[in-house]
Amino acid sequence: MDYRDVWRGRERCTVLDAAHDEQRLKILMDVWRTDPQRSPHLHVIALCGHLMPGMHRLPQSEPGLTVDLLSVPLHAPIDDALAQLSARVDLFRLRGLEDAGEGFARSVARLASANACLVGQGLTPAQIAALEGQGFVFDAVDEKTGLDVRCARFASRKPRPPVPPAPERRAIVLGAGIAGSAACERLCARGWQVTLVERHARPAMEASGNRAGIFMPLLSRDDNIPTRLTRAAYLFALRHWAKLGGIGQAIEGQACGVLQLARDADHAAVQRAIAAEAAYPADFAEWLERPQAEALLGLPAPDGGWLFRQGGWARPGSVCEALLAACGGRVEQRFGVGSVTIERVDGQWEVRDAHNAVIAHAPNLILGNGVGATALPQAAQLPLSALRGQVSHVPAEMLPALPVVLCREAYLTPASGGVCSAGATYDLDPDPALSPKSHQENLERLRGLLSDPHAAEGAPLQGRVGFRCIAPDRLPLVGRLPDFDAAGNTERLRDVPRHPGLYALLGYASRGLIWAGLGAELLAAQIEGEPLPLEMTLVDALDPARFVLRARRNPRGPQANES
Repeated sequence: MDYRDVWRGRERCTVLDAAHDEQRLKILMDVWRTDPQRSPHLHVIALCGHLMPGMHRLPQSEPGLTVDLLSVPLHAPIDDALAQLSARVDLFRLRGLEDAGEGFARSVARLASANACLVGQGLTPAQIAALEGQGFVFDAVDEKTGLDVRCARFASRKPRPPVPPAPERRAIVLGAGIAGSAACERLCARGWQVTLVERHARPAMEASGNRAGIFMPLLSRDDNIPTRLTRAAYLFALRHWAKLGGIGQAIEGQACGVLQLARDADHAAVQRAIAAEAAYPADFAEWLERPQAEALLGLPAPDGGWLFRQGGWARPGSVCEALLAACGGRVEQRFGVGSVTIERVDGQWEVRDAHNAVIAHAPNLILGNGVGATALPQAAQLPLSALRGQVSHVPAEMLPALPVVLCREAYLTPASGGVCSAGATYDLDPDPALSPKSHQENLERLRGLLSDPHAAEGAPLQGRVGFRCIAPDRLPLVGRLPDFDAAGNTERLRDVPRHPGLYALLGYASRGLIWAGLGAELLAAQIEGEPLPLEMTLVDALDPARFVLRARRNPRGPQANES
């Protein structure tokens, strides 16, 4: 089969390769690159077994090329992996499935676009029969290739979900912190025109305004949803920041590594078990016993800790600046607008200032303004809270020089500009002023990290207070905003009514630096109707409409069962 026949005439061609092979992938991409009649976009989803768990979107040099790798655990059914995909596939390349049974045929048909093509190598007669039963029509056996390679076309007459119309590529983004800046960059990278509206005079004036944010993965023995999300987002952020210019260059910070100390001997035992079971690559996460940790740190580390070699710290404001710079002339920035209201008028969202003057209008509106979103009627029922976080700025001369970011219940950064950042507190106090009590709490935790009861004694009250936007389940909200009032007795996420053209990037808590990039990529892919960069289990876990279903199950309110 000539692959060029598949993508010609399509705006986007999506290829699913059941067995990732770098050489085969390179050949496919080279054929696409050299075809003058190629589709503007080629999206390759490859299943592989030699990567960390989950889906990983790999940046490419060409703007029209996207590559996703989905890790399939050894001996796991391929249909389980395919069930996690949200995509319309135009070409399937199936091989290495001799022992996979026939169950995957149903999942392949679910993903197939109208007239999708299939190239199968080594398919068993039972697998071919199963695919035929799902609507694939196989060509006659080719004498040149024999029975080993078979080609088919999807000709099912079963109704297919309608292909959504291409969106009008204009949007307003509310909020110029890390969430809003990432949304601008991911949309502008797809050719959108974006108006960024910020109530402050410049970007990153709220929670994104800290001197240092920590970037590191999250580990757990059960590899739960927060762990999986943070791993995918962390790896995406590292790749994406490199394209923006890199940590220490376009982005202020250090990829110096992070050492996360164990709390005690029992906690260390659990971490050793995770290290043994997960077998992470050393550059991602390496468990260090006490001698190794102390040799690295030059300080006591009684119970050892995790070393995240690719982790470190970055100034979130510099990430915002790099993201907005990458937008070029596609983003119009409007700062200092104060409080705003929004209204849907004739298929457009209007953003109005305190004097009721329209300052922006577009068919799409993305709320990336944290807890401020709940001041808008359309988002007022989202169960978001503002949690105060105070960071202490400690003069570097009062502390030992650190080779890495040090963390446990709190964190301490290496010196930058003569200051180390220590924090941060979590409390419900609405006071934005620096608190001596919070400062002392940070210093006590700092002393615990350093195993020095006298560290930073007399450190002056210096630092910064920010308010994190947090959902009851501690997961972000990414996707179309639900219409709570119209939900009725809805029981499934896909049936929840939504506000047209209104989207959320909210609830990033203390992980916005990591979560923002992948959250924006996910939202942009949803709006564009592209294959999604996360497994469906995670996509559903982030859907803002999850709180509609929880509120219905628990009439006392969406937060009643959360803690």
